[in-house]
Amino acid sequence: MKTKLILSALLIYIVTGCGNNQKPKDLTEANDNEKSAYEIGAITEQALSSSVRLPGKLHPFNEVNIFPRVNGFVKSIHVDRGSQVRAGQLLIALEAPEMESQFQAANSRYLQAQETANASREKYNRLKQAAAEPGSVSPLDLDNAMSRMKSDLAIANSEKSNVQSVKTMQGYLEIYAPFDGTIVQRNISPGALVSPGKASDQPMLVLQDTRKLRLEVAIPENYVDKVDLEKDVTFTFNAMPGKKYSAKISRVSNALGDMRSEAIEIDVLNKGGKLKPGMYGEVSIPMLSGAKSLLVPNTAIVQTTERKYVIVVKDRVANLVDVKEGMTGESTTEVFGSLTAADQIVLKANNEIKDGDIID
Repeated sequence: MKTKLILSALLIYIVTGCGNNQKPKDLTEANDNEKSAYEIGAITEQALSSSVRLPGKLHPFNEVNIFPRVNGFVKSIHVDRGSQVRAGQLLIALEAPEMESQFQAANSRYLQAQETANASREKYNRLKQAAAEPGSVSPLDLDNAMSRMKSDLAIANSEKSNVQSVKTMQGYLEIYAPFDGTIVQRNISPGALVSPGKASDQPMLVLQDTRKLRLEVAIPENYVDKVDLEKDVTFTFNAMPGKKYSAKISRVSNALGDMRSEAIEIDVLNKGGKLKPGMYGEVSIPMLSGAKSLLVPNTAIVQTTERKYVIVVKDRVANLVDVKEGMTGESTTEVFGSLTAADQIVLKANNEIKDGDIID
């Protein structure tokens, strides 16, 4: 009897224990569900780096496309591509036979008009002397003689100007260098017919002054007010690695171009002629100290075909704010827009988040 009571108690204990064997709640899973689906962080504000690196291109200090001023045939060419020329040096001689005929005709008309004017002046002087005797010459005849003398003199002066004009046109048959430089293009040969053309036409010669060059750099709109114009600019050229140059900014356009950038120029002395127009370089532009920028993670910027923006979170509501990019680093990007350093943004944003969405 005692043995039966012990077995019954043991059986009750086993059944009770199996009924209470429940799996504990997974606290980690619950905590994960309570976390936000998006990572939120603040925009950071930092001082700009002391300089920004931008591409630049060399241009000749002076450059001119040489066109003829009159119609003519190329008689002789005294230079070729690569020729070093001095200001006032004869480059091309043209010939126009009809222009010599025009000069002779104009000169003949001038000589004839001059003789007529001389005759009118002598006649007037004789009448004026005769008029000294009262009643010998009527005042009307004297006035008519004076008018004729002035008219003939005006015609003579007009013909003289015409001769001078034709002579000036003849001077255009010889073309001289306007400044010291190098001929970089030659597009004609002796015997070619040339005529004045538009700027879009092919020039006879192209002359460049390369003793000093202009290094042109386009400053993006967001940096135009942050460039330090007093400090030296340093630059290197892709074709000459390892050689570093420095100079001051020579001039600023003070206007934005089609690409929303401001052109600045740096004068570069071309000692030895090693630098060539058209070379590309990397220019380090100094920035004003104290200038600060707003930085966001690269993953916070959403770019679509229509816009570029970050997602600002205010009171758990998503606000899409358009931005422009500045300097880009490995993990952060400088942005410009209606933002402040205190704004909270989605650090890993995507275009699935819409304006007005609730960010939990």
